[in-house]
Amino acid sequence: ANLPVPTIAAIDGTALGGGLELALACDIRVAASSAKMGLVETKLAIIPGAGGTQRLPRTIGVSLAKELIFSARTVDGEEAKSIGLISHVVEQNEAGDAAYRRALALAREFLPQGPVAMRVAKLAINQGMEVDLVTGLAIEEACYAQTIPTKDRIEGLLAFKEKRPPRYKGE
Repeated sequence: ANLPVPTIAAIDGTALGGGLELALACDIRVAASSAKMGLVETKLAIIPGAGGTQRLPRTIGVSLAKELIFSARTVDGEEAKSIGLISHVVEQNEAGDAAYRRALALAREFLPQGPVAMRVAKLAINQGMEVDLVTGLAIEEACYAQTIPTKDRIEGLLAFKEKRPPRYKGE
């Protein structure tokens, strides 16, 4: 969760317990419609212990997270999408890597963006979601200020003016 770059979980099979907790620590989750997900620890008389009790409610809401954890129920990709657990659901392919392929396509969309901007955008979102709106806006302003003195910002403006793709260096 604290990596300074976007993270995408691709769930092509089963993500139960710690597997789903790892996926919840990612910025974005993609799953095949046939995937199975759940925090099933209560079946073992324990609770999710790697962030599940904190990240699942922040992702899908408190009441529904309680229901899923208390029942140890699993959901498939379609239900996971409908409750907001995942961002994208795809039909599984013959190779069994449909979610992985969709995750790669998303990563390719992110790749051309300015690296400094991506890092501070993630920071602003993550920190801002933990505080009130006024504090969150102050965090955003401080993160935005970090992009102003970068060479990448100048390159982005120049590339826009010259109608060409930017060549960012993370500086």
